[in-house]
Amino acid sequence: MMKKLFLLLSLLLPLAAQANEEMHLDKAPINTSDQASLQRGAKYFVNYCLNCHSAQAMRYNRLTEIGLTEDEIKANLMFPAEKIGETMQVGMKPADAKAWFGVAPPDLSVEERVRGADWLYTYLRGFYRDETRPSGWNNTVFANVAMPHVLWDLQGEQQLKVTKAKDADGKEVETHELVLVKPGTMTPVEYNAMVADLVNYLAFMAEPAKATRQNLGIIALLVLGILFLLAYALKKEFWKDVH
Repeated sequence: MMKKLFLLLSLLLPLAAQANEEMHLDKAPINTSDQASLQRGAKYFVNYCLNCHSAQAMRYNRLTEIGLTEDEIKANLMFPAEKIGETMQVGMKPADAKAWFGVAPPDLSVEERVRGADWLYTYLRGFYRDETRPSGWNNTVFANVAMPHVLWDLQGEQQLKVTKAKDADGKEVETHELVLVKPGTMTPVEYNAMVADLVNYLAFMAEPAKATRQNLGIIALLVLGILFLLAYALKKEFWKDVH
């Protein structure tokens, strides 16, 4: 059994390394302690993502943990729900979504933990026009993606520019670059900041108790440190006559 496991790992690791070399991911500026950013991200999520993607592991009342009151949540963020304790669900049926998009949109409750913040940050900024696709869009991170670019009015339209050149060894190398050909309602800087807020919220939603867990961990380490000092002092007291 162990030999089969090692054989499987030996086959998968080179593939993973190759995938990481081919895909460049931009660093996401994540700060889940920034409540203003999380509140903006929650607004973008409800307005642009919650139309198709649910978040069934996230309840609206947990948004109080990012500084919002229940009245603010009910007035500004609870469009499809009636009670503050409900989970973030959409009215679209999975069967209908599959018929329209070819695949049902995934639940986004823990998407950041599955994909990673850098992947999401690059993905949401990597859409470009591709008339060969049913939606008219493609993505540099997720090739032939079924999801249309729902944020195109904010970002604008990009085209993928492919440049071919030869390296020092004479091998042909392709360089891919996204070029903004039609501006959106936001500047590139504003759009990047908006995506950062949205990904920041997705990171919070994937693990709302992360900050509490980290604080409890620090407290636990401090308590263990104090207990260690007390135990060390007690040991010295017990063994002082022996030494």
